[in-house]
Amino acid sequence: MTEQEQPRRRRTLVKRSRAPLGIAAFIAIPLFFSSLMAATLALEKPRVVQWTSGGRLLTTWHEPAASTTAQIWLWALVPPLVLIVVGWIAIRLPHGFYVSCVAAIVIALAVVHRVDRWTLHHTLRFPNGVDLIPASNVQSNKFDPGEWEKMARATALSLSHWTIAIAVVAIVLAATSAARRRWWARQPQETWAPIESIHATDATMPGLGDPAELERRP
Repeated sequence: MTEQEQPRRRRTLVKRSRAPLGIAAFIAIPLFFSSLMAATLALEKPRVVQWTSGGRLLTTWHEPAASTTAQIWLWALVPPLVLIVVGWIAIRLPHGFYVSCVAAIVIALAVVHRVDRWTLHHTLRFPNGVDLIPASNVQSNKFDPGEWEKMARATALSLSHWTIAIAVVAIVLAATSAARRRWWARQPQETWAPIESIHATDATMPGLGDPAELERRP
């Protein structure tokens, strides 16, 4: 690399904005919670214990295993991490801010693209409801089968819509700001002519000195 190219490269690195990474990290917050609800519907399952008694097959359902919970959290972290990686790469791309926003929209849609199927499967895996208590136990039962799944589905979709809305608003604001900068750059710059200062008329008559000195003169 020549000596002339080195300063140019330094100026290029300085001019790179971290706005793509910043907006990606901000949008990743609602995206994570939407992904968490979707991953719960898709992956959560109770521990099933079955045994035979008197020729009958008995089944009980217990809380999900710790490995299942860990798997849910790991999968929930994937979409926001992907978005942050895209934002980091977009720092080095032209119009990287828009790249991050569009990536957020695409990922948000992908997270909930099968939420209806996941809701149905989760309901079937928890026949007694997510609290694992039969509906016949009125005093202890809190969720009927499918009740919690409907709320989780609505939450996942709402957070996904918020993610998309934030990305769209960011695109509109960035495009508006860029358009204003281009418009002001095209306006002719006004030239200001120097203004000469104007002084008041001197009240002292020319050629006259101090009055006391005049009185001493013969």
